[in-house]
Amino acid sequence: MSPAVINPDLSSISRLRSVQTRSISPENFDGSVGGGGRATEGTGAASARDLGPGWKISPSVDIAAGETFDLARIQGPGKITHIWITTHTDNWRTLLLRAYWDGAEEPAIEVPYGDFFCNGWGVFAQVNSQVIAANPHGGFNSYWPMPFREGAHLTLENTSTVGVRVYYQITYEIGGDYSEEAYLHAQWRRSNPTEYAVPHTLLEGIEGSGHYVGTYLAWGVNSNGWWGEGEIKFYLDSDEEYPTIAGTGTEDYFGGAWNFDVPGKGYTAFSTPYLGMPQVIRPDGLYVSQQRFGMYRWHLLDPIFFRKRLRVDIQALGWRSGWRYLPLRDDVASTSLFYLDRPTARRPKSPSADDLEVHLGTSAVPDLGASPQRPPA
Repeated sequence: MSPAVINPDLSSISRLRSVQTRSISPENFDGSVGGGGRATEGTGAASARDLGPGWKISPSVDIAAGETFDLARIQGPGKITHIWITTHTDNWRTLLLRAYWDGAEEPAIEVPYGDFFCNGWGVFAQVNSQVIAANPHGGFNSYWPMPFREGAHLTLENTSTVGVRVYYQITYEIGGDYSEEAYLHAQWRRSNPTEYAVPHTLLEGIEGSGHYVGTYLAWGVNSNGWWGEGEIKFYLDSDEEYPTIAGTGTEDYFGGAWNFDVPGKGYTAFSTPYLGMPQVIRPDGLYVSQQRFGMYRWHLLDPIFFRKRLRVDIQALGWRSGWRYLPLRDDVASTSLFYLDRPTARRPKSPSADDLEVHLGTSAVPDLGASPQRPPA
């Protein structure tokens, strides 16, 4: 099976293709031809009462607490080419995004909503990359190609105790030959905190042929000092104790150097087409007591290919006295993306609401008119 091609340039944009474009949104739930803008009821009905159908009557959906909503059900072969979605920041870690390919009972993608779009901390960070763009204020975009041969099913589960309102549009193509393209997978894992001297696992037990294409880390530091000496390791095919690919440090893997520390400025956020650290959350002297970081690395021009098996882990490592390494106990949440020759893969159990919870004090909770550490009187 040939790899799914991600074209980083415009060399093929002018080529004629015998495909058709469809789009699913609250204005056209099934993407049908001529099916858009026909709604007579929806979240915008009251605002459009003087105008009638065609005037933004159904721009969004409400998802009740504990409910799973079908974002899209697509029959037959095709390829999702763009996803735009937005909701309030309070929901970014309480919504679970899932994608099922070709009628599979298990999802290939199961990732918290915010983490999939490189915003894992519930605090907005602008991301300017080729496959993920996060724009003010919370307009999330994915350009990851998502091909399928028999059908696609995308859902959003609300794990919180309150209802949420979501706006979205999923654009896809039909009519092409997708028989030689691999399926996109995305898995989320969190070590909170990491075990002492035990690497954080990004992926394990992945079997089949494919290629690893992306990493996002929401990294919470729980101690003073530098935290990014740890190496990322890719165990390919027959690798057991030792990996074929071993990095040289966390900041090196994400394209930075020397602690991301620009002299006189300290930690410096950056966002490029293929890698970045778009988020640096600093302590505020009150409830936000620890540093938090968001980093991504897309292997678009340098996919990591495997033929039989894949395992990936990363160390949480700092410094102690005498220039000795210090294993850390940090909060590390990883989103790992890869293409595989099959629609399902071994994955961790679905995270609970407690597994997903972010503790960031006032920046990530609604204003209750009282201390965020206590319920209002």
